Amino acid sequence: QVQLVESGGGLVQAGDSLRLSCAASGRTFTFSTYTMAWFRQAPGKEREFVAGISWLMSGTSYADSVKSRFIMSRDNANNTVYLQMNALKPEDTGVYSCAAKERMPSTTSLSQSYPYWGQGTQVTVSS
Repeated sequence: QVQLVESGGGLVQAGDSLRLSCAASGRTFTFSTYTMAWFRQAPGKEREFVAGISWLMSGTSYADSVKSRFIMSRDNANNTVYLQMNALKPEDTGVYSCAAKERMPSTTSLSQSYPYWGQGTQVTVSS
């Protein structure tokens, strides 16, 4: 059993920054062995991959649309992953969800690969 709780979303203007957090917990959850990812979903659109961080070497990957603007990191001591979002654009608007998969060697953009999900946090970027 793994529980993920996102926070940090809000309403901002284009060009602003936000930092999302995802706190993880579970009875047999060893955070450091989980690859984590952020996905987002805008109304009427499919969920899309945003960023991921591996449990191995904390290697990161990003969607082309957020590359050089977003930074994902993890704090294994506090069972938390972060998504620092800079230079936000209106097209970044959506519900951002945290996802986890144990011992996945590398990040993947396929949402079905992640069995654990948080409830999401809304990010709205105005023009």
